[in-house]
Amino acid sequence: MIILQNIGAYFIMLSKVFIRFTRWSVMKELILREVDSLIIRSIGIVSFISFFVGGVVAIQTALNLNNPLLPKNLIGYATRQSVILEFAPTFISVIMAGKVGSYITSSIGTMRVTEQIDALKVMGINTYNYLIFPKIIALLFYPFVITISMFLGIFGGYAASLYGGFCSSGDFIEGIQLDFTPYHVRYAFIKTAFFAFILATVPSYHGYFLKGGALEVGKASTTSFVWTSVLIIVTNYIVTQLLLT
Repeated sequence: MIILQNIGAYFIMLSKVFIRFTRWSVMKELILREVDSLIIRSIGIVSFISFFVGGVVAIQTALNLNNPLLPKNLIGYATRQSVILEFAPTFISVIMAGKVGSYITSSIGTMRVTEQIDALKVMGINTYNYLIFPKIIALLFYPFVITISMFLGIFGGYAASLYGGFCSSGDFIEGIQLDFTPYHVRYAFIKTAFFAFILATVPSYHGYFLKGGALEVGKASTTSFVWTSVLIIVTNYIVTQLLLT
């Protein structure tokens, strides 16, 4: 029953986000600030993780190619498929649920406990649009982050394979090109669009409807991360089932 009430409140929140828009002169500044906080400042950690996990994928693939009859270009092929299909869009999104999601929940939750949201309402501002809409727009740039993750994941696999002596540069590049299906990239970005919306709205919900004080802000951030991660995994399963089967 409580879950159904929360779902209802979530969709009511979404319906209010897209009415009574804040003035563009104000909204523009809010969007630029959110792009910096949610996108630009996430590129560093995403790049670092992507490079090394791509390398780990390549190394593990190479170590499992025990049969000498198996071509070495399978290392590049497996790295490309793993990074594009699952690692970059899904694994990075779960990480972003911790970084971005916790930031969104704590920032809105702090405004709630310090009564800043109530003050905005007194001034006649649609707080749903003012606080949540800029985050949704900022995360429209999220596919750019995933593109960087894909590139660095594959490059990390290339570097690990080459300097680890697992295969030659030519073999790895041949594997990247082997049986390439452009639809897999489109599928990855379709998933990314759903994940971006979840990353923007679910943490906002937990922050906006927070009750209590400073201690509850920390608890809400943890709850937000859990639910955002769960929704990303479930959405990943549903989209994969619909688009790849």
